[in-house]
Amino acid sequence: MTGFLTAQERADRTSAAVEAAVEAGRGLGLTVTEPTVLHDLFSVVVHLAPAPVVARIPTVLPRPDDLAALARRQQDELDVTWWLADQGISVIAPSPLVPREPVQRGGFSMTFWPFIEEARDREPDYVANAESVADLHAALRTYPGRLEFLSAADPRFISDSLALLDQHPDLMTAADLDRARREWQLLEPLVRSPGAFLARFPGIDVQPIHGDSPPANIFNALDGDLYADFELVTLGPVEWDLAALGPEHEAAYNRGAQRNGTRPLDKEVLAFVNALGMLRVIATLTLVPQLPELLEYLKPAIDHWQTTPFAVDISG
Repeated sequence: MTGFLTAQERADRTSAAVEAAVEAGRGLGLTVTEPTVLHDLFSVVVHLAPAPVVARIPTVLPRPDDLAALARRQQDELDVTWWLADQGISVIAPSPLVPREPVQRGGFSMTFWPFIEEARDREPDYVANAESVADLHAALRTYPGRLEFLSAADPRFISDSLALLDQHPDLMTAADLDRARREWQLLEPLVRSPGAFLARFPGIDVQPIHGDSPPANIFNALDGDLYADFELVTLGPVEWDLAALGPEHEAAYNRGAQRNGTRPLDKEVLAFVNALGMLRVIATLTLVPQLPELLEYLKPAIDHWQTTPFAVDISG
């Protein structure tokens, strides 16, 4: 891992991403005179005003130099959201004003979306959102495109990160790192192979899923809620989309599943995805040098993980 980004380096990265998006937007025929940054954390999200188009440029990445792999994932997101919109699902679909494909410019890979006004006076209802995720899953079941199995977990990223964390004892103690590596040794085969997963959890189907906590990624638009941010769309058990949200949200999802005739959440699979999700959180520590404020977001989850039992029973 490299050293931690300074505030100036972070600002320079944001400026470079905005400049790349403006150039790309103009190259696609958009009028861009007043670019406005809407969000800047893992991605820089910029409204290419006055065009009604938003560019999303990922900037904090496990493998920032592998733009080809990033573009493949971005294409999956564009394809899935376009297909959902075509099925009449309330989703933020790609902008119709530009080609439906990622654009690479200035060392970044970006996608383009419509600018939608947010209902800022309305607080999100995450429990209600969790119930509606069952409807999203029901819609996604018939998606005809090809997706990789549990690519949202990014097993390569977990393996690489657990190897790298030796270099940062300030981020994780040796004892905690040893536990994480032993848990990963047990869980990795189930993440790498859909066959191993299905053998361990017979009767549990896998299907296209959102991949990144959809109850927290529903956009409050002025005209109603829209499913959003399918950057980690993947094939997997529906439980992955409810990982780490807790009993209230799980019960809400099950109400939605009962209403639309799909299966409820399985407790053993929930235990698996919760343990796997925690290892991905731990792996995300290796991104802290790229985004130093990330540590304050990760620490509560890691503190909680330290109080939980070892994941041995999940592996079967």
